[in-house]
Amino acid sequence: MKQVRPYPQVIVTRKAARALAAGHPWVFEGEVIRVEPAPADGTPATNGCVVDVFEENGTWQGAGLLSEQSKIRVRIVTRNANDRIDEAFWRRKLEWAWRHRVTCMGSRSAAACGERPDTDSCRVLFSEADGFPGLIVDRYEQVLVAQVGTVGMELLRPTLYPLLLDVLRADGQDVRAVYERNDAPTREKEGLPLYKGWWAGAEALDTRIVVHENALAFSLDLENSQKTGFFLDQKYNRRAVRDIAYGRRVLDCFCHVGPFGLNAMAGGAEFVRCVDVSQVAIDLARENARLNNMEANMGFTCANVLDYLPELRRDRARLREEGGPFDLIVLDPPAFTKSRGTVRNATRGYRQINCDAMRLLPRGGYLATCSCSQHMTRDLLAQAIAEAAHDANVQLKQIEERQQAPDHPILWGVPETHYLDFFIFQVV
Repeated sequence: MKQVRPYPQVIVTRKAARALAAGHPWVFEGEVIRVEPAPADGTPATNGCVVDVFEENGTWQGAGLLSEQSKIRVRIVTRNANDRIDEAFWRRKLEWAWRHRVTCMGSRSAAACGERPDTDSCRVLFSEADGFPGLIVDRYEQVLVAQVGTVGMELLRPTLYPLLLDVLRADGQDVRAVYERNDAPTREKEGLPLYKGWWAGAEALDTRIVVHENALAFSLDLENSQKTGFFLDQKYNRRAVRDIAYGRRVLDCFCHVGPFGLNAMAGGAEFVRCVDVSQVAIDLARENARLNNMEANMGFTCANVLDYLPELRRDRARLREEGGPFDLIVLDPPAFTKSRGTVRNATRGYRQINCDAMRLLPRGGYLATCSCSQHMTRDLLAQAIAEAAHDANVQLKQIEERQQAPDHPILWGVPETHYLDFFIFQVV
């Protein structure tokens, strides 16, 4: 590069340069050869600062944020050498991210459900997929819920939150508050403290809120629920279940706060049984059924699904007591694996729960099943389901294959951004 750049420099191996050139945004600890001060004025690199990344031969690979305590040492935020990483840069990226949501989701709810746009409740920022490594922001109508996982984004919070509020309000969005769920243990890998609470730069509201998705109301506990309070990535997969639920008796496994079950009821299901191991989740699911006047035809069970499904198959009286036989089963389990090292055990888990569900279904029944782990790839999940069908002595007719909603964009070249795969089958 001919121009003198104002940032400290990280010199990386040829292997790292190849990965960056292929589109992956990470430089790992072992790929750093050395760190040098800024050539213009000798400014040293500090934790969380912007750095230029060069291959040892002098080829510029991009600019990113330094994480001195993480195994992921640099996360790239731009590959354009003309960019200056200032407030205008971040505003542009925020505008691009919001425009993507408006383009992909802005009119879909009105067309499908005759209600408010899907952008009223959606993921606004999805970390690396939007160029904000380690930052997730979900919108629940008037509230933004943020999770910060990297030191670079932690230092940028005072800049990014006001900019994001300004971008949204300039588009006519009624957004009033930012709640931070910075309590994930992964922050400790970056040397960051754990905390949660309202960001002081905006209003402070009640952490118990009611939001709407797919024309249904949901009571959320932003302070104590999993992640940011809801799983927005399944929005359109829930609609797909709604489309096939008419007249069916539905078993919603790993129900969380009940969105699949409520969508099935909205689609005309005869009865829905929601099951989750968390009593807090079951209580919220029951509350959400009341909010939508659906509790008369719904039941709620606090149980471990891994034990519950085999129990129903062994005990027909118990099956009838729970509202069965069921002819539509939804499996939305938590990630069975969060590392490559446990994929084999996770595969056995997915195979077993799918086999148990298939054995409960009659011929002609439907199974909606998924995995939300990036390490359980689409092909591994499909293999586990196929083996489960063999074990259950059934054949599957595929109805749909789906992924995460487009507010959780998949960035090609970055497999970590593709983590949700979803199938709907008929048992034949």
